[in-house]
Amino acid sequence: QVTAKTAFLFILPQYNVSVPAADGEQVQYHYGLKDLVTILFYIFIAIILHAVVQEYALDKISRRLHLSKVKHSKFNESGQLVAFHLTSVIWCLYVVVTEGYISNPQRLWEDYPHVYLPFQVKFFYLCQLAYWLHALPELYFQKVRKEEIPRQLRCITLYLAHIAGAYLLNLTRLGLILLLLQYLAEFFFHMARLVYFTDENNEKLFNVWAVVFVVTRLFTLTLYILVIGFGLPQVENQALDPERGNFFSFLFNNILFRMSVLLLVCLFQASVMWRFIHFQLRRWREYWNEQSSRKRAAAGAKQPAKPLKRDSGYHENGVVKAENGTSPRTKKLKSP
Repeated sequence: QVTAKTAFLFILPQYNVSVPAADGEQVQYHYGLKDLVTILFYIFIAIILHAVVQEYALDKISRRLHLSKVKHSKFNESGQLVAFHLTSVIWCLYVVVTEGYISNPQRLWEDYPHVYLPFQVKFFYLCQLAYWLHALPELYFQKVRKEEIPRQLRCITLYLAHIAGAYLLNLTRLGLILLLLQYLAEFFFHMARLVYFTDENNEKLFNVWAVVFVVTRLFTLTLYILVIGFGLPQVENQALDPERGNFFSFLFNNILFRMSVLLLVCLFQASVMWRFIHFQLRRWREYWNEQSSRKRAAAGAKQPAKPLKRDSGYHENGVVKAENGTSPRTKKLKSP
């Protein structure tokens, strides 16, 4: 029994409580320090799954493609993220649909703060934190190039800040929708990179990613405006109450603070869109330059060959004769 209790501490989420509901009592969860133990256990699980995907899928494919070192590193990165993002999108979509966050958007801010979480919501957040924490030692295990480490560290830090912030500040419902939109766009991007590595002439999936990226940015901005601008200011309890997990509602009741936050969100999304547009323009410029060079090469190959310059004289029976009728070849003297 002692071993079972210790095992449950690592495997299952902790801090379960019974909360009264319309159809009786429901078991829900809140967060605490014991969550670190559960996250540590799933970090090791993530490392094992990472190695399985790498050895039994990505390594076999990359050997057939004969990629360079740079492309091999990017191929491994995109392959791992495609598997993770696809799993996370399906899992997150199942959670938000079953919890009714899509069919009833008001649930994103109703009864804030959302201190008590359903089992599947808390377990999803713990696994997400475990995955992005496991990505830190994977930088060493995968022997990532030094010039790639700052970019990947920045990406990991942003994901950890978003997920941990939503989890600790009781904004888990909003965080789920934002993660779903972000993971959906990232899945198409890394899928497009994998297809490009297998066939460099196939860039159609990048166009699909461009459309999905723009649509998800618009939905993200709309969601921020809906929740921050209209939802949280309508919360009944507007007093600061850290013990109950109420950190923000009293701030969003102030219109100046609310508008400042929305302005920062709009500026951040505008900077993201600017980088995206700059990337697309550069990609299209490279594409058209490549197409124009191919057309010039094809046009040069189709030009008629220049006629060969012949020697002076005339032809007789296929032999070149000089103008005076003599053969241009020198006669050999017969030996006596």
